Amino acid sequence: MTIADSTIDHRVFADGILSIGLTLPLLRTGTIVADFREQVVLATLADTLGFRALWVRDVPLNSADYPDPVGHLDPWVLLGALASHTNQIALASGAIVLTLRHPLHVAKGAGSVQTLSNGRFMLGLGSGDRPPEYAAFGRDAEERRELYRAHWETVAAALGGTPQVIPDRRPEDAPEFMLLPRPPLPVPMLAVGSGGQSVDWIARHSIGWMTYHREPETQRSRHSMWRAAVDRLPTPVFRAFGVAMRLDLSDDPHEPATPLSLGYRAGRHALVALLDEMRETGTHHVTLNLNSERPVREVMEELAAELLPVFHE
Repeated sequence: MTIADSTIDHRVFADGILSIGLTLPLLRTGTIVADFREQVVLATLADTLGFRALWVRDVPLNSADYPDPVGHLDPWVLLGALASHTNQIALASGAIVLTLRHPLHVAKGAGSVQTLSNGRFMLGLGSGDRPPEYAAFGRDAEERRELYRAHWETVAAALGGTPQVIPDRRPEDAPEFMLLPRPPLPVPMLAVGSGGQSVDWIARHSIGWMTYHREPETQRSRHSMWRAAVDRLPTPVFRAFGVAMRLDLSDDPHEPATPLSLGYRAGRHALVALLDEMRETGTHHVTLNLNSERPVREVMEELAAELLPVFHE
């Protein structure tokens, strides 16, 4: 089986290979209002250029107290638009806040995107980490670990190979429910962040683990912890490890890498070296959160010309 004809999760995550994706919205430094019609155009360009995945965040509410001032579209609305304007690239949620949404609504949205995209969707799920946001939705932040596990189970049942709707309550006269239309393929489910769970729980239930970039020593420690959890599984199986990384790509290709919060500023040669080291230490996918004063299209085209041929075998 080749990368081209495998399922979408195996096109993004493969043993010994590092694939590269992009996180939406794609904005220049200092831009806090996204033109989402332009974002769809840039997503189409990313598809044409050969990036492996587009990642969409779920930011239900904004606040002046939050570090991210950008207003994000509802992820299901944006994913529907992306499904209709792209052809090959994987679409991924990074991540749906599972604890603040009803799991049957999450399953319905995921199945819908999987159908529209013809099997190109990966459902990344997180728990959120802002107690005031939990309060705004009438949830108790102290219950997020239990909510995450319970909601995951309901979503997994609804999207699996033999779909089953697990209702919150089942009166004696309740009919058997189903989610239609059924997507062409089961939806891969991916843990983004820990969701308050152990790495052993994530390894048992998820196709992999996506984390934010950390400084190299911490990242190596996290990866070693993940590999140990995968090795403890009763049956040997591939489990992916991915990283979301901020990137300020210098217009000087020889500029050395300088650490930033959750990423780097670097020229392309230093970036290739960084990514190559990540590949060698077992990272399977990196999604880049572009943050540069350079025009976004220019950065995308440089990455496609200079990086993708190195890493996308």
